[in-house]
Formats: sequence, structure tokens, C-alpha cells
Amino acid sequence: MEEYPEELRSPPVRLVALVGCPEQHGLISNHLLSQQPPINTLALPDFSKLSLLLHRPSKSSSSSPGGILKRDWLLKHRTKIPSVVGALFSWDHVSGDPAQWVQVCSDLDELKVAIRPRNIKLLLLVVVLESDDVSEDRLLALRKRAEVDSKYLLLFNPDPSQVNNFLQRLGATLAELATTFYRDEGRRIKSRIEKKTFSSFDLQVRYCFKVAVYAEFRRDWVEALRFYEDAYHALREMVATSTRLPPIQRLLEIRTVAEYLHFKISTLLLHGGKLIEAVTWFHQHIASYKNLVGPPKAIFLHWEWLSRQFLVFAELLDSSSVTLQSVSSLPLGTAEQPLTEWEFHPACYYQSAAQYLKEKRSALELEVSISETFNENDDGNAESVVPSIYVGQFSRLLEQGDDLAMQSLTDDEYTHYTIAEGKRFQDSFEIIALLKKSHEMYCNLKAQRMGSLCAFEIAREHFSLGDFNNAKQLFDGVANLYRLEGWATLLWEVLGYLRECSRRQGAVKEFVEFSLEMAALPVSTVGSIQSSKSGPGGPASLEQREMIHREIFELVSGEARLKSLEGTDYLKVTADNTLHLEIDLVSPLRSVLLASVAFHEQIIKCGVSSLITLSLLSQLPLSIDIDQLEVQFNQSECNFIVMNAQKGPLQAVSNDRHDLRMESAPSLALFPNKWLRLTYDIKSEQSGKLECISVIAKMGPHFTICCRAESPASMDDLPLWKFEDRVETFPTKDPALSFSGQKATQVEEPDPQVNVTLGASGPAFVGERFLVPVTIASREHAIYAGEMKINLVDVKGGGLFSPRESEPFSMDSHHVELLGIVGPEGEDESQRGPDKIKKIQQSFGLVSVPFLNIGESWSCKLEIMWHRPKPVMLFVSLGYSPNTDELNGQKVNVHKTLQIEGKNAVLISQHFMLPFHRDSLLLSRIKPAPDYEQLASLPLHETTVLVVNVTNCSKVTLQLLSMAIEVDDDDGVGRSCFIQHGGEDLGTALLVPGEDFKKVFTVIPQVDSSKLRLGTVHIKWKRHSGSEDRSGLTVTDAQVITKHELPAVHVELPPIVVSLDYPPYAILGDPFMYRIKILNQTELLQEVKFSLADSQSFVLSGSHNDTIFVLPKSEHVLYYKVVPLASGLQQLPRISLTSVRYSARFQPSIAASTVFILPSKRC
Repeated sequence: MEEYPEELRSPPVRLVALVGCPEQHGLISNHLLSQQPPINTLALPDFSKLSLLLHRPSKSSSSSPGGILKRDWLLKHRTKIPSVVGALFSWDHVSGDPAQWVQVCSDLDELKVAIRPRNIKLLLLVVVLESDDVSEDRLLALRKRAEVDSKYLLLFNPDPSQVNNFLQRLGATLAELATTFYRDEGRRIKSRIEKKTFSSFDLQVRYCFKVAVYAEFRRDWVEALRFYEDAYHALREMVATSTRLPPIQRLLEIRTVAEYLHFKISTLLLHGGKLIEAVTWFHQHIASYKNLVGPPKAIFLHWEWLSRQFLVFAELLDSSSVTLQSVSSLPLGTAEQPLTEWEFHPACYYQSAAQYLKEKRSALELEVSISETFNENDDGNAESVVPSIYVGQFSRLLEQGDDLAMQSLTDDEYTHYTIAEGKRFQDSFEIIALLKKSHEMYCNLKAQRMGSLCAFEIAREHFSLGDFNNAKQLFDGVANLYRLEGWATLLWEVLGYLRECSRRQGAVKEFVEFSLEMAALPVSTVGSIQSSKSGPGGPASLEQREMIHREIFELVSGEARLKSLEGTDYLKVTADNTLHLEIDLVSPLRSVLLASVAFHEQIIKCGVSSLITLSLLSQLPLSIDIDQLEVQFNQSECNFIVMNAQKGPLQAVSNDRHDLRMESAPSLALFPNKWLRLTYDIKSEQSGKLECISVIAKMGPHFTICCRAESPASMDDLPLWKFEDRVETFPTKDPALSFSGQKATQVEEPDPQVNVTLGASGPAFVGERFLVPVTIASREHAIYAGEMKINLVDVKGGGLFSPRESEPFSMDSHHVELLGIVGPEGEDESQRGPDKIKKIQQSFGLVSVPFLNIGESWSCKLEIMWHRPKPVMLFVSLGYSPNTDELNGQKVNVHKTLQIEGKNAVLISQHFMLPFHRDSLLLSRIKPAPDYEQLASLPLHETTVLVVNVTNCSKVTLQLLSMAIEVDDDDGVGRSCFIQHGGEDLGTALLVPGEDFKKVFTVIPQVDSSKLRLGTVHIKWKRHSGSEDRSGLTVTDAQVITKHELPAVHVELPPIVVSLDYPPYAILGDPFMYRIKILNQTELLQEVKFSLADSQSFVLSGSHNDTIFVLPKSEHVLYYKVVPLASGLQQLPRISLTSVRYSARFQPSIAASTVFILPSKRC
């Protein structure tokens, strides 16, 4: 499409001219160009320039026979002939002296004479300023002189405040006049068509084309499309009637004009969103001219023209991507519109363009080769051939003195010119570019098959240019798809090209691989299929397969060698250039050689022989003789070689492989589609997995094929052969083994002859160093290179690490920790050799076991500590070699497990008590805040009793050694609270299972705090030495410290403290004093209401209900005389107090007001 002139590729834009007042042209031109649709402007400084521009040249005599469309007509109407002329006059000139008025009139007359022949419209623009006094009479005179209507005379005031309105009005007026001009011109030409005032189809095509162009100027797309189609149909009638030019040039002109018209029609259809109509029109266009081939010597011009049609339409579709989004919803494949979905995508048109360009190249090469009159001297005449004044015509440019003349060409001359032009270009590069575009579009559409077809064509072009690297890369991609799809015949042709690329590049290995793959393809077996498009690989036939087979095996045996590119080098396989092929599970060479290996037993004993069956299959057309087979396993000691008994020993076995086990086979001949089955003994001295890795077949002294072993049970079919009509057999004689056989087996470990004993039992206590004795005793095996692995695993499957992220990092962050391994008595770390291993981690340990002879034993103790109560599983694994101290020797493993329960030995609790007969008013207890934490409340500067209780929750008697509260001075607890410990040493305090032990502490808070930490209780204990030491579970007299953090307390100053004062006992009938002391600890006067309840056991004197006032920092005492009336433990009358200031009521506890009454005095 880039070859088309710009005026044809883009829609026509209306053209106007501005004459006079050049200083205003820039402003007007910029505004007109920014309009929609835009208007182009010719800016002429004075009126004389317009006359020169519109001057009609005189018709000169020419030898040109005439034509259909003039080449420059469309360009002339877009750039030279305006539709409207805007004449600008300054008001100073219009209203000036008579001489200036006469000049204005002269310019107008000259302007009318210039534009009248072409019917160009006239618009008057008078430039006025704010200070000018406009005269209507002078404007009327100017308008009459110009013979224009009043609406086509505009006053132009360049004032910025008014210029925008004027420009809008000016643009509308110019658009109206331009539309009128193009409509009148179209009607004038259309009247000729209707009256049929012409006698040839040439004029009918020309007139229809002009009417369509004028309609495009007016943006009347419907009329433009209709007349373009009329011109196209009239042009088709000229094919059989026009004799104005020689046949080749006549057909060239018709096809060129048809190409222009088709381009216009397709553009308008796509512009209007008529995608189906555009595609249908294109196919009609191709059908109309596809058979107009012309004379045979110029047939290449026809193919070039067809290629250009497809290329241009593809570019049109490509640029109309908005309309392509609705392709899926279009009604395709109907009887009226037999279109496929691909015909709405530009990819197929790019592909067709490349195909026709290849036809053009072939035809041009043929024409050059058979032309007898063409020679290199004719190329000079091509320089004087230039395009004629008519579209689609060429003439020879002659110099006649100082003048130039155009001379018509004969068909032979024109043919020679086109051949000379065609030789200057290489069509292969353009073909590659077109196919690449098509390939990219097909790939974007996920059309892999069409994309691969384009890639194949690109590769063939590279191959023809000698660019074998790019060609081979593309052929490889195409071959992968054809293998996947199973297209054997198409794959044959691609492999033929790959084989030839490898040969010309001198790549022996790739040449052999592609050749063997071709020979193993399932192509036709009934005679040769002769085809001119079979490629360098020849026809796909059985005979060709056999020929390639013989050629390759003669090459690898050294009997023959092949020439590479241009015979400069030879492809050969020698001792210095050996050949080794690898065939894996996805290799396309699996059909060349397929190896199946099956163990007869899934589990075998270590050191015991078992059977293994090796099966080979080939789809090559001829039989092959294998010199030797090497079977490789993951345990290299099991590798063995199978020799061909028909070959000499020096041929069968290489000198560097005598260390392997040798087996013999009567024959290693491999026939097409027939399994070669070989069964041998196999024995492994190493436990674990035994797997056959590969089978290496040696054919000739310098050629080997390494084939990955496959299991019969999971072996895939050959993709290209699974649908072929062939006899299928099993890889093994036993069908059951074919369905279940595996290329791997499990070799069991020998039975261990060593005892591993874990002597621990019973629970372990948190914080205690728990010892687990481990004893290793050899029975019938000596222990070499022994290693013992220890693992601690949570019984419930969780980890041993603490999941609480809020806990600070510490050594006890693991719930259970392996601390160490204690060796036997007398063994020291310094006595361990440098080859001995000892690694200890939190839950894993590794220790070397010394050499033990048969009957000897070795023991150690595992030291484990529990930081949290948790049951764990102890795994102990012993690995040793029974025969040798080598690192790679056979290992025997012994596994033992033991579940150990970790428990808390003691349970610690605490509670607070107030002093005897003394109670405090704590407001936080009576009226807690909304966000108040449930903490114990203690009175400030008052003594509080802390009772710590220790309970033995184990089944073992424990001995408590000491109990103390440790305060962290960093937190300031020691300064905030005074704690009286008493004696820390508890002596021989024994706790039997389930028994409690209590210790009393006194706490006196010193500061007011909402959250005061009291410290941590440290209890030191041990198992009672008199208890049974079961299996050495614990170390004798090992002491354990258990920590218990005391809860935080709330400390506040009590405003009122009540104390009860009475004797510890009384005598029945004897009165005693009962005093109630109310202490005010605040700086405020406290109003206290009290009431004393009556009691049946006592008679008292004093006030029962009253209100008292207690001065700040003072004490008020209530006195009562009380006479007991009953003996025993009796409840004194209880007092209730209410603080008016705090609206708080409190009452001492019942225990604080209880007294024992004796029945009588002691004697």
C-alpha cells in the first residue's frame, strides 16, 4: 500500500485559496486545518499568483495514444485547484482614494477571469479595524463588482476579542462554498454520463471516477462508492473491446486502474464498517482478473499484480482492527456468502500475497532463462523508461534538442524493461517479510498449525538463500509440531530439509539423527510416491527409507563419507570423530531404538540373584546388527556387557571395559517391529533402590546409541506408529510381566544382628535432667563405622518449639530439649579420635559408635530436659557396616522408639489474707472501674499475709529443700514492696504423692500501683533419696528448681481502716470490753454511719446506730460492754460501716468477730 501515491491512500481534503493581506493567512490557515473535517489552504500573497496557478496549459501534440485516468489529476485537485478563493482586501484600500479603488476593481476583474473557467467560488473578506468607519455604499459597490451574494462578503476584525467568532463563521462559509463547488462539478460530469455523450468506455470510467472523487470531497461516501463501482464495472468491459494499446500494456493499464478502483471501494466499505461486503468484493475482484493472465512471456506481471492485491487488502484489514473484533458474531459460511472465518483476518491474505510472489519469482526466472533476445546490454534502455501521463502506462523519454518527448513502447520493449527491473530485486526477502507477518498473526490467534505452515515456508526461503542457521531453527519448530500432531508425511518433508541443512553445515551428529528419524517414519509402503514438492529428502516411500538406512549405516561404519556444502568437506565417522546419540523418553528417536527393562521381582534380597529381562525394538526398515550392549544401573557394581557371539572378542569389547561382568548372546540382530528379548541374572550387594538407567548399543567401532531404559508397565506408545496397521507384541514373553514389570526394584537390607536397648521407663519431670540409658550389644555382627542418630518428635505430630510468639527467646524455648549424651564411665572427650562424630541440637543428636566385635557392648545415656509438660517419642537409629570400615560399604540400620511422658512434679498456688481483726475499705473492690483488671487488691502500708501452697502431683515422694520469693530489682519491686521470707531452708520437708505444703509470707506494699509485680517463687526440690531409683532415671541427689511467677496485685491507700479489739477468750457471764477502732487515713473529715447487729449469745451496752465524724489522720473508738450468755465459739455482734463521702459500705469478716467463751474460770 505504500507504493500507492499519497493522494490515493488518503481521503480527499477540500482546498481553498487565500489571496491578498498575507499577514492574515497564518491565523486563518491554522483555524481551517483544525476543523473537522479539515480544509487545506493555498496562501497567495498577491492576485497575479492565482492566475499563474489556474492557467490551463495548451494541448501539445504527443505520440501518446491516450488513456483512462491522468496520473496527476487527483493530485492537482488536492494541491493546486482550489474550490473557493478568499479575496482579502484592506478597508484602507477599499475606502481610499480613487487610485486605490481602481486597483481593487482591477484585482477583482483579474480574479474573476482566472476562476470563471473552472467555476471556482469567490468569497470577499474585508479587513477592518476598530477605528475604521465602514461605509455600506462602498461595501455594496465592492459586492456588485465581484458579483457575489451579500452573505459571501465578510468583515474581518483582527481584534482578539472578536477573531474567534469571525473564524467560526469563516470556516462555515468556506465549507458551504466548497461543498457547492464539488457538488456542481460532480453534477456537470454526471450529466455527461447520463446523456452518454462519449463513445468509449475510457471516458465512462474517467467520468465515473471523477464524480466519485468529487463525492469524496463532499464526504458523501454512498455516492462515491456507487460511482467507483460503476467505473469498476465499465472498466471490466474494456478488456475485450479496447485496442488502443498493445496487448500487454493494454492489460497492464486496465489492471492498474482496476487496482486503484478496488482500493477505493475496499477502503470505503471498511470505513463504513461493512466487513462482509469488503471481503466479498475482494473475492469478486480476484475472480474477475485472476484468469486475465496475458501473454506467457509476461505472466510474471500477472502474479506480481495478484500478490499486490492480497498484500494491500491485508494491510487494509490490518488497519481496520476495530471492525475485526466482531468477526465471531458475523454470519459465516452461508450459501449467499460462502466465507470462512480466516478470510476476515489479514493473516491469510499476507500468506496468499507471499504465495503469488513466489509464483512471480518462478515465472520471472523462467522467462529470463528462456529469453533469447534479452541480454545484459538491454538493461541500459530501462533507464529511459518512465511512467506516462496516464495511470498504468509507460513511455520512453527522448531528448530532442532542449525539449523532451515521450515515445510509446512496444510490448517487447516493455517486457524487457520489466525483466530488467525484476532482476534488480530479490523477491525472497519480501516473501519472508510477508510470511513473518502472517506467522505472527496466526500465533496471536493461537492457530499453531497455520503458523507452522508459514514458518515452514519462511524456512524454505532461508534455505533457498543459503541461510541454513535460520532455516534450521524454523524447521526444528515446525518438526516439533508435526511430531506432536502425528503428521508423518509432512514431517518427512521437514526432516528432509533439516537433514540437508545439517549436511551442508557439516554437522555429522544432527545429519545422522534426522536421517534415522526419517528412516523410522511410518510412511507409505506401497511403491514410491513421486512428487515435485517432496523436498531434498525425496519422496516419502519405503524405498527411500531403505536407501537412507543404508546410507547412514555405511557412514557410521566408516565405509562411506558424504560431501558437505559445495563439496569442500566430507561427513565421516572415525576414531577421531566418534558419534554418540542419546535417546531419552521424549526423544523422536525412540522409534529408532526402544529399550524396555523389567525386573522379575519387585523386592529382592541383598546378595541374592534375581532375573532381569532386556527388550529392544526398532522401526527401521532394515535389520541392524549390534556389536555389544552395555546395561547401566544406578549401582555401578551391577553394570554388565552383553557381547554378540557372532563378533570377534576384540570387536565386541573395548579395552577399558574389561572390569565389567560379561554376558553373551547368540545374536544381537534387531529386525523391524520385532522385540529382541534377553534375560540375565542380577545381584546387588547394596540395599536400597536398584534401577536400570540406560542401555548403550554399540554398532561399529565408532558409533554408539545410549537409550534410556523404560518400564514395560508405564511405557508409552510410539506417537507416530500407534495408529499404524502393524502387529503389536509384548516386550516380554510373560504378558503379566509386560503389564506389571518395572525397571527398578527394591533391595532389602540384611537382617541386623545387633540389639539396641532403651532402658528408660516412667514419666520425666519438668525441669529435671532426665537420663535415658542406651545399650548397644553385638550378637553376630561386628560394628564398623557405627553412627547413632537421636530424634525427639512430638507424639501428637506438632513441633517441639513453643508456638507462643510473645515468649522471649531463651534456652527453654523448646518444650523438650536434648542436652547431651553421656558416654560410658571412664570415656573422655580427649580420648575420641578425629574421625569420631558428636553433634547435639535441641531435638537431634548424632554420635559415633566405636568398633564393637561380636559379643561386645557399648552404652551411653541421653540427657533430656522438659521445659513444658509434653509427651514425646524418642527415636534411636543405629547404622553400621557389618563387614568393612569403608564409607561406601553396605549399611545395616536398627531402629528403636520409646514414648516418654513429661509431667509437672509440683503444682504451686497462692492466696492473700488480711491481718487478724483488721479490715480496710478498698474502693476498687466495692466500685471497680469499667476497664478494671481482676487483680487482687492490697492496702497500702498495711500488712498482708501471702500463703504459697505446693502440691505433689506426681507418684514419687519429693523432698522440698527451700522456698523463697526472688524480686527483680530492675523492675523496682524491691523498693515498692517489702516481703518477709522467714527461713528459706525447709530442712527435710517430704511430700508424699498428693500432699500439700504451705509457707506464709508477709507483704507490705510501699507504693500506690495499679499493677505491682511481687516477684517469682523459687522452689528447690529433689526426688527423695530413699525412693527407688528405677533404672537410673535420675542422677542421685540432683536438685531441681521450679519457678512460679506471682500474679500482679493492685495497691491502693484505704481511706478507712477498721480494727476490732477484744480478748482472745471470755468466761460465761463475765463482762469484757469490745472496742471498734475507726482510723481515717485521709486529709479529709470522714462522716461514717455505723450499725451494730444484735446477737442472741451476748448482751451489750452502747449505741447500736449512729453517725460519727472522724477527723483527718485520727482514730475514733467505739466502746461496748459485752456479757456472754452462751459458751463455745460464738459470733460477736457484727458492725456495718458506711462512708458517706465515698458511698461505700463494708463489714468486717465473720472470722474477725468470733470469740471462744469458756463455761467457767479455771481452778
